[in-house]
Amino acid sequence: MKESNATEVGSMSSDYCIALQPICNAKMQHVADELLYRSNHLARSSHFVDPMQATARALNAAVYEIGLDKLIGQRSLFFNAPREWLSQKELLPEHQDRLIIEVQNSMRVDSGLVQELKALKEQGYAVALDYFELNDATRPLLEVVDIVKIDLLTLPPEKLQLDAFHDSKVKLLAERVEDLATFNKCRELGFHFFQGFFFAKPQAIRETSKNRGSNRTAQVRILAELQKEEPDYEHLEELLAQDPQLCVLLLKYTNSAMNRGREEITSISQALKRLGMERMRSIVTTLMLASNSPCSRLMMLLTLTKAAMCQQLAKGMKLDERSAFMVGLLSKVDVLMGEKLAVLLQQLPLEKHLVAALLRREGPYGKMLRLVEAFERGSLASKSPKLTQRLNAIYMECRGWSTEILDQAS
Repeated sequence: MKESNATEVGSMSSDYCIALQPICNAKMQHVADELLYRSNHLARSSHFVDPMQATARALNAAVYEIGLDKLIGQRSLFFNAPREWLSQKELLPEHQDRLIIEVQNSMRVDSGLVQELKALKEQGYAVALDYFELNDATRPLLEVVDIVKIDLLTLPPEKLQLDAFHDSKVKLLAERVEDLATFNKCRELGFHFFQGFFFAKPQAIRETSKNRGSNRTAQVRILAELQKEEPDYEHLEELLAQDPQLCVLLLKYTNSAMNRGREEITSISQALKRLGMERMRSIVTTLMLASNSPCSRLMMLLTLTKAAMCQQLAKGMKLDERSAFMVGLLSKVDVLMGEKLAVLLQQLPLEKHLVAALLRREGPYGKMLRLVEAFERGSLASKSPKLTQRLNAIYMECRGWSTEILDQAS
């Protein structure tokens, strides 16, 4: 069930939550839920500025903060994905057997969309078409999707033309079913699933409504201190103490099974000594960004993978690996921290050639960034097969590392 997407005044707050709209089968059994974004637990409809961020936040709360088993048991979960989401495999969470990706009817139907949906199917995801209207342009989609959702407020049962659907393998979902009589009529017409107020209204999950804010000033200073050749441990510890949420995450990571030693780590000072500065640079930065309100684990996976790819490429380009990693990380810091990149860079002690790489993609580090970003876009037609093969290998290695880091951080 879709709702108003009215623009929310100001930036998206950190106390967002999710709601679930139950979906039943013809026997009126609760078999699935639709995931809905809420700006806060009192909101009755979706209000957001950025569809990508709303999707990331909703999935972050459902998949990573609560977990699907606790949230929906063995049921399936429908979620809305903007067009940009479909082309970025890194943004899709696992649990392919539990998730159903909803495609909006506002998307332009072209060969690119059909190929993207086929790729999702090959990865194991089910695909639903929302507010679907059958015409010559949309007919090719019936060959690559699993479920078609039909809005009964715009197309009442007596006006439905369902013969074309019966010739395909898709299952039909009647949405916005407001009363039992409509449910019975749609069941007679051959609908498989049903969603609407006759069964249940959306329910906000108040457990996901919480303040995810943190000390941004301290975070920027921590990032600056980590950039120094010889960071001051005492000063770094003081800065970390200003962000209790970050301290908790760091101590949790240091005491995880992966890092646990003979003695339990109970202070930031001990954590710094246990891990060493090189490891701290990546871990603290990861935790800092992952705990920031505009960011989600989904976006961090993409960002960390990019940073690690830059680090790997730096070896062959005779560039400083640590600088390359930070350049890759900072190339998305504006999205992750909700600030303009130029403003954030003014607060960091970066050398001019690194700033030029980040703002204008200039110099050797800018060349490195352009190469990684071309790989992300799939625009490597002008590159040699050997380079493409190498980038694929680097990507797989860096993706594995990023996933491991985030698993420990969460």
